[in-house]
Amino acid sequence: MTGELSPIDKAKFVAAKRAAEFVEDGMRVGLGTGSTAAWLVRCLGEMVEQDGLKILGVPTSTRTAQLAREVGIKVISLDEARWLDLTIDGADEFDADLSLIKGGGGALLQEKIVATASDQMVVIADAAKEVEHLGSFPLPIEVIPFGWQTTQALIEETLVSMDVMGRQASLRMNGSVPFVTDEGNHILDLHLGRIGNPRQLAMVINQIPGVVENGLFIDICDKVVIGYGDGRVETRDINEGTVSEDRLDFVETDNLFRDI
Repeated sequence: MTGELSPIDKAKFVAAKRAAEFVEDGMRVGLGTGSTAAWLVRCLGEMVEQDGLKILGVPTSTRTAQLAREVGIKVISLDEARWLDLTIDGADEFDADLSLIKGGGGALLQEKIVATASDQMVVIADAAKEVEHLGSFPLPIEVIPFGWQTTQALIEETLVSMDVMGRQASLRMNGSVPFVTDEGNHILDLHLGRIGNPRQLAMVINQIPGVVENGLFIDICDKVVIGYGDGRVETRDINEGTVSEDRLDFVETDNLFRDI
């Protein structure tokens, strides 16, 4: 129940609850991956069950697809949807320009494809995810398994000429074996400390052979909904240049908080 949630989980919940209000009947909605996005899927599932909301959800991972089906959201593929009205997803970091680092959950490739196939992307996050400069969170790079060590060496060599503080790259592991994405690839996490020019870094990294995609989301996010542990919610719209704030009350709902 909500009374048992940590302040961080409360923050994630209120951000997700507010963002769910952007979803309208008949929409095709991209569903993100990660702990905050899972709250959003649960909120939408409650709206489907209790309010009769009718939407088509395009998940960004097998985990999200499974959860969406469990809560009653009709799931289709991006190829079936072709284009989306809205994508709502979390972020590992965001800055004042609403540039993001994503991929902590390992789904950055599908997340970026879905987000860029949407009229609008809304990011939901707790306040701790806001940073002055991107880079404290390791930057995920999805790479093909073939020659990944060569790709890693090329990335580290390239970082010498980039405006970053650190240059170490490490292979993400799942226990004793390499982590494998839904697309069958590996992830290299770049420990950069600070990224001085995210746009330049994103362009250069993607030119390296073996790199599939990077976790920098530039000029993709339209709104960020920031949740706080006391129930406050702040919404920033980068296109309108507006900032609004209100507060949500916690309501205990068995369907929403089961298995939490």
